[in-house]
Amino acid sequence: MASISTTLPLLLSLLLLLGRYHAAQVPQPERGTYIVHVAKSEMPQSFEHHTVWYESSLKSVSDSAKIIYTYDNAIHGYATRLTAEEARLLESQTGILAVLPETRYELHTTRTPQFLGLDKSADMFPESSSASDVIVGVLDTGVWPESKSFDDTGLGPVPSSWKGECETGTNFSASNCNRKLIGARFFAKGCEAMLGPINETEESRSPRDDDGHGTHTASTAAGSVVSGASLFGYASGTARGMATRARVAAYKVCWKGGCFSSDILAAIESAIQDNVNVLSLSLGGGMADYYRDSVAIGAFSAMEKGILVSCSAGNAGPSPYSLSNVAPWITTVGAGTLDRDFPAYVALGNGLNFSGVSLYRGNALPDSPLPFVYAGNASNATNGNLCVTGTLSPEKVAGKIVLCDRGLTARVQKGSVVKSAGALGMVLSNTAANGEELVADAHLLPASAVGEKAGDAIKKYLFSEAKPTVSILFEGTKVGIQPSPVVAAFSSRGPNSITPQILKPDLMAPGVNILAGWSKAVGPTGLPVDNRRVDFNIISGTSMSCPHVSGLAALIKSVHPEWSPAAVRSALMTTAYTVYKTGEKLQDSATGKPSTPFDHGAGHVDPVAALNPGLVYDLTVDDYLGFLCALNYSASEINTLAKRKFECDAGKQYSVNNLNYPSFAVLFESGSGSGVVKHSRTVTNVGPAGTYKATVTSDAASVKISVEPEVLSLKENEKKSFVVSFSSSGSTQDRVNAFGRLEWSDGKHVVGTPISINWG
Repeated sequence: MASISTTLPLLLSLLLLLGRYHAAQVPQPERGTYIVHVAKSEMPQSFEHHTVWYESSLKSVSDSAKIIYTYDNAIHGYATRLTAEEARLLESQTGILAVLPETRYELHTTRTPQFLGLDKSADMFPESSSASDVIVGVLDTGVWPESKSFDDTGLGPVPSSWKGECETGTNFSASNCNRKLIGARFFAKGCEAMLGPINETEESRSPRDDDGHGTHTASTAAGSVVSGASLFGYASGTARGMATRARVAAYKVCWKGGCFSSDILAAIESAIQDNVNVLSLSLGGGMADYYRDSVAIGAFSAMEKGILVSCSAGNAGPSPYSLSNVAPWITTVGAGTLDRDFPAYVALGNGLNFSGVSLYRGNALPDSPLPFVYAGNASNATNGNLCVTGTLSPEKVAGKIVLCDRGLTARVQKGSVVKSAGALGMVLSNTAANGEELVADAHLLPASAVGEKAGDAIKKYLFSEAKPTVSILFEGTKVGIQPSPVVAAFSSRGPNSITPQILKPDLMAPGVNILAGWSKAVGPTGLPVDNRRVDFNIISGTSMSCPHVSGLAALIKSVHPEWSPAAVRSALMTTAYTVYKTGEKLQDSATGKPSTPFDHGAGHVDPVAALNPGLVYDLTVDDYLGFLCALNYSASEINTLAKRKFECDAGKQYSVNNLNYPSFAVLFESGSGSGVVKHSRTVTNVGPAGTYKATVTSDAASVKISVEPEVLSLKENEKKSFVVSFSSSGSTQDRVNAFGRLEWSDGKHVVGTPISINWG
């Protein structure tokens, strides 16, 4: 029998081990990244610097938490890792305005200048130093500096206003910047805090673009003129950005794991400090109130510094209420088509032909028709028709052409699946979600994408024919396609879900099948199996339309450097067009019917007209603060956006309807059959003295619209106000969305603003 002296230490050891085991089993509270917004003015006097206060406030709730970023321009505050309980405790402290969880944002993935009339109007845009003093900052996946789009030939010294730098890192040195690409930075701390260190064997921990998206957007906005550009011979011609003499500053905020709000805010912080003039963000992430939306918060700070912020509307169309980036101090851009197409005809064995599109260039198909099979009949999976990885039976598709339905996975990914199963080609059919909109891709095998109607007809043939056959005929590039532009089906739509009284999107620009610079680290499809390398790529998305507007804003800024961001946006919006040269209304690709302001905003951008808009609807920071008061934001919510104490005047009646916006979103209260809604506006004459007369058109029979006064006589730079009254008669006959337009004209200028009428 063992003595007590020997068993006691054993028991103690056992208890100690059990205690350690138990401790290991107790789950530790999960940590997440939070952005801490601070009222800097409330710093206790005992602290000599705000950063010391930040450290102290953080230490009071967590011994281990470290500051990831400190912000002073985009917001006042810092980013850190906390548990939910620590975040709650921190938010309750004096001087802490808000503790917001990290948000993950997504990217909104030659002929354009000609289509927009820029090639014929070179004399309207200065070749002077003012055009090359404008700096466009692009927040994206970085930049491929060797692209010819960033050639600095003919550009003078870097503008003296520039305060940024060229950061070094994986495969990127300071010598990669030049007089065109004047700055490049990368922001990975937020991404790494969430997902662990960047895998440098897969992506460059530097400003280098391994994705292609950032190079495409930057070169669209402000790429140099490159002759002989094309993708495999498609869209051959001269590639050029919108503002060819503007400088580019690239801010890499998007990684394989996404684009994180702490990194985006850090980039906006730097861009403000660096002195950019325009910020372009082709990304978005959900919908939140402005004081909880990091892009909206950072954009407010940029706007205060005179920087125009242009953002993509999103690719969640054609569903209503699908917009991103709807803050009124952001220019929100939808997407339309060009007058260019890449036809690839699908010829069936029964003699019927269907028009599709493709950017395939490679080994040709045999001259004779090939056996044709529907993917849904060549798979044992319930979703086999979608050609998802591992769903096709090789013995049923080998040597054939396969019809796949769109949905679930990327279009080019379906082609890769079909090819790896042994098939020779693919026809890709739209479903109801995409309608008749055709988006071309540089497929890995011979393939053509067709609309829903053609797809249905082709399926009918496949299901009724015992031995169906098909040929695909590639026709290259065709221009002069009409009607154009049409609103892209994928382009996100209004109404504005955050503030219905602000009409969004603001306008639309080319965003379908856009040729621009590309990264040599990745093939044109972006798929790992794609070993092809190209200088230029053709892709689609509101990601592509946004930099068009960013570059055009830079052009206008070079001609009118004294204009505010709101004045520049107003010029682009009030000169946008809503009808074709035939007088017919712009069309919506999703419906085949006329589009509305919820689809195209003020209309399609017309840069030449925007240089000389006649009148502008200007806005100051105080106007936006009044707007926040009208939303009944609390003092701390306003402070989060404005970075300072601002008290709404209790004796003043604030109204969202009176924000001086170049559009009218009229909201009648639900349940009230009749009523009057008034919107007041002020215009500034930026042209010669003139007399402007108002005309209103509307399809709302039960709403009477009047303008008071109907005539405005303005001297140069003079401001004058007017009120638009919308009177609902109480009739329920058109209690659906209704639309109209207000135009002021002096005989030379037409200053147009869209109207939407909604019963809440």
